[in-house]
Amino acid sequence: MKLGIFLLAAQFEAGDQGSVLTAAMDAGCAAEEAGFGEAWVAEHHFVPYGLCPSAVTFAAMLLGRTKVLRVGTAISVLPNTHPVLLGEQTALLDQLSGGRFTLGVGRGGPWVDLEVFGTGLDRFGEAGWAESVAVLMRWLTRHRVGADGPRFRFREVPVVPRPLTRPHPPVIVACTSTATAALAARHGLPMLLGMHADDSEKADMVRAYDTAARACGRDPRGVEHAAASVALVADSRTEAVRELRATLPGWLARGLGAHQTVDGRTRPMRDPVAYTDHLCAIHPIGTPADCTAILRRTTEATGIRRHLLFVEGGGTRDRTLDNIRRLGKEVLPRLSDDPGLSGGR
Repeated sequence: MKLGIFLLAAQFEAGDQGSVLTAAMDAGCAAEEAGFGEAWVAEHHFVPYGLCPSAVTFAAMLLGRTKVLRVGTAISVLPNTHPVLLGEQTALLDQLSGGRFTLGVGRGGPWVDLEVFGTGLDRFGEAGWAESVAVLMRWLTRHRVGADGPRFRFREVPVVPRPLTRPHPPVIVACTSTATAALAARHGLPMLLGMHADDSEKADMVRAYDTAARACGRDPRGVEHAAASVALVADSRTEAVRELRATLPGWLARGLGAHQTVDGRTRPMRDPVAYTDHLCAIHPIGTPADCTAILRRTTEATGIRRHLLFVEGGGTRDRTLDNIRRLGKEVLPRLSDDPGLSGGR
């Protein structure tokens, strides 16, 4: 089992945004000290749900401040940028970090981002999304790349710098639909499943991926999918749930409610209190024994052995750092005691 931390640079209270970003960077560094093997950072635009607008930039900073920690984006919003530009950034970080960078990509949503960055709703659609992934993967695997598709047309150019890692740097795809799971399977890329999904939903997505992989002649065995979850260690499960019920609903209401659609369509939002209760019910929350048991349960039910733990739920820098330390000291060793399981590096 691989455990990493998942950072949103979440703004729980109004105040200095720089302090929120600095606290997230401190948390990434603390993860290495606590024995975690990975740290992942999310990307959001124009909403206080997460203050990091460039997961690649944040990852570069964190790679520079750590020595052995793997750092990934969870995720970089591919429809907002050109796939070649993201491919170049990936190759650069792969080279400079000695192969410690993982690129996570996703569709994002039909948000106003598409208007601001000038990419348009078509890039968010299934066809535009699939074409972007195809161009990105050609860039990461070839010496020279050109394109003659509906959305990307350019003459053949050399790939400079070429990635260090062969056949390409690690890439993972955020999947919230079976269509995207099938797209990831066609490219032989693992899935990243979100915090909203329970074990049954995750298992369904893994089965859909396996079916799609076999249909295109790929063997899905050994593909290392990942799942994000909320994690909070406390002296009792009741205490942990009480903490999250005090912090998450307000943050969810302000953050998710701030999204604007690019075309004015109405997007229903989950009830923040009900969603908090849902997260508390399905994720590793409570005592170290509770967290360990829930992680084992999810792994057994889904086959997913890579877990990205959202550690900022306590709402403050100090509580986040304490959570990371406790997870490292009191949960990772419990997993390491199991034959075949390894919580850290």
